[in-house]
Amino acid sequence: MFEEIKFWLQSQKIEFTIIKHEPTLTSAQSAKARGEDLSIGGKALIMKVGNDFKIFVLSASRKIDSNAIKKRFNVKKLRFVNSDELKELTGLTSGAVPPFGRPFFNLELYVDHSIKNNLKIAFNAASLTNSIIMKTSDYLKIAGAEYFDFSSE
Repeated sequence: MFEEIKFWLQSQKIEFTIIKHEPTLTSAQSAKARGEDLSIGGKALIMKVGNDFKIFVLSASRKIDSNAIKKRFNVKKLRFVNSDELKELTGLTSGAVPPFGRPFFNLELYVDHSIKNNLKIAFNAASLTNSIIMKTSDYLKIAGAEYFDFSSE
């Protein structure tokens, strides 16, 4: 899927940088490996909201505000995807999910406003050893996401 992401970004005329690094399991490890501030990391989390799975992207320096998500979707039940569900939905492992829905995953994509605070976004691109850094403005143009506030410090 890393190659698919590169091809898709190129087809969209998006400039980006690839950084190859040691496997990283956390946002902090990824930021260190990229030589970037934690805040520019785009943390993609898949959650089960009511009966549906959705992708939420927020700055890696922030935490998810589950109450904001529950309120937005008017649900009582909310949880993180488990490893089996993650594998079935994406074919990936935890930490490798890129901050995109379609065309890669048939999941609705939601982006927190914390992403807009940075000039660039960095993320693991379907791999624990390959990261992509690109302009946030380009990411927002192609992501096809809905935006609302669902993070806290």
